[in-house]
Amino acid sequence: QEPLVESGGGLVQPGGSLRLSCVASVRPFSRYNMGWYRQAPGKQRELVAGFTSAGTTNYADSVKGRFTISRDNAKNTVYLQMNSLKPEDTAVYYCNAKYGLYYWGKGTLVTVSS
Repeated sequence: QEPLVESGGGLVQPGGSLRLSCVASVRPFSRYNMGWYRQAPGKQRELVAGFTSAGTTNYADSVKGRFTISRDNAKNTVYLQMNSLKPEDTAVYYCNAKYGLYYWGKGTLVTVSS
């Protein structure tokens, strides 16, 4: 069983929205710091949004005000709501879980293009 499984990626026009989901099998899920990263072609993987150990959220400057991370501990799921998408948001988006150990999902591709 994969520890993290992402879904929700796809092709969207600039200005559109997508919601990514990551279902986790890691336990106890509520203890894990969850985050979303992305990697564009030819670029390094970067943090997009995440929960800190204090339970607060942090965002990359490039997505502040457009993306929102949330989690539902009852469903063992973390979400990334992405609004006002831009072509530069095109990337493979990865879910990450940290609690002593690190886990990564296999990623979901988001393409923003007209």
